[in-house]
Amino acid sequence: MKTIHSFPEFEKVLAENDAVLAYFSTEICSVCKVLKPKVSEMLANSFPLMKMIFVESDKLPELAAQNRVFAAPTVVVFFAGRETIRKSRAFGVDELRSEIQRPYSMMFEAP
Repeated sequence: MKTIHSFPEFEKVLAENDAVLAYFSTEICSVCKVLKPKVSEMLANSFPLMKMIFVESDKLPELAAQNRVFAAPTVVVFFAGRETIRKSRAFGVDELRSEIQRPYSMMFEAP
């Protein structure tokens, strides 16, 4: 998982990857610390072609605001540079996996 340090770096990752999961968190979010490794493991096991990036919203508030992220944790999934899925605060890994499955399979597993 790559930690993002600037808006241009964020845009570059979106431009260079067909599928990106952006995990927005803050330093004081205890739920974020527990959920982050579970989301990372889920991606590695189920969606190996999807890139996961980590954004510390309290250190990059402009980037969080430009992506309309005002709660932690927030997960935003991009396919072909476009936001496709958004989850904030209370969500489960299985719920996230099932929502990613269809667009991921259409992008990477279609004949």
